[in-house]
Amino acid sequence: MKTLSISGTTRENVGTKDAIKMRKGGNVPCILYGGSEQLNFMVEEKQFSKLLYTPDAYLVSLDINGKQAKAIVQDAQFDRVTDKILHVDFMEAVPGKYLTVKIPVVTHGSPVGVKKGGKLQTKIRRLTVKGLVDDLPDHITLEVAHLELGQSILIKELNNEKLKFLDPQNAAVVTVRTTREAEAAAPAPGASAATPAAGAAAPAAGTAAPAAAKKEEKPAAKK
Repeated sequence: MKTLSISGTTRENVGTKDAIKMRKGGNVPCILYGGSEQLNFMVEEKQFSKLLYTPDAYLVSLDINGKQAKAIVQDAQFDRVTDKILHVDFMEAVPGKYLTVKIPVVTHGSPVGVKKGGKLQTKIRRLTVKGLVDDLPDHITLEVAHLELGQSILIKELNNEKLKFLDPQNAAVVTVRTTREAEAAAPAPGASAATPAAGAAAPAAGTAAPAAAKKEEKPAAKK
């Protein structure tokens, strides 16, 4: 997993008033937990530009007043109106301890169904996985070249011995959606059966279809 360095300063006071003052000064209140101790600190908001506003997943190398720690972002809260960062929770990446992380999905190949007019859709862009910090990848690559129209790759079809996938097992990660273009290109059902055989003459215009053969009439009985 890619690593990003962030430096912070421990918070002397913890509370709502202190947090508001901190944000006005261009800082974001943060917390680090999951290790031997819980630590409250603050980070300059501009340091989060690459960490939070990107589809990539990062392992964060924290430096808090000289204390070094590896961590991942567990949660980030934003203001509903201004979209400014309100608070960030970090989970310490302790060696040998499992972490739950969202890893971005990357597709590889051009699906057969797309060549027939379909459209590839990524239903889940970040997969929730559980694994050891050393086993967490930058992204999860899905081979999609074999997918036909209407076919998908489900969570339960993913295979990685070092990761556990936590999203619903029957959820589709990617799918090739059938489009109007693909439907128009597909032959209509039974079209070949309705085509007249070669050399067969079509009935003349205005000619009725031949009637069914009448039953043989019995001769009238003699009086």
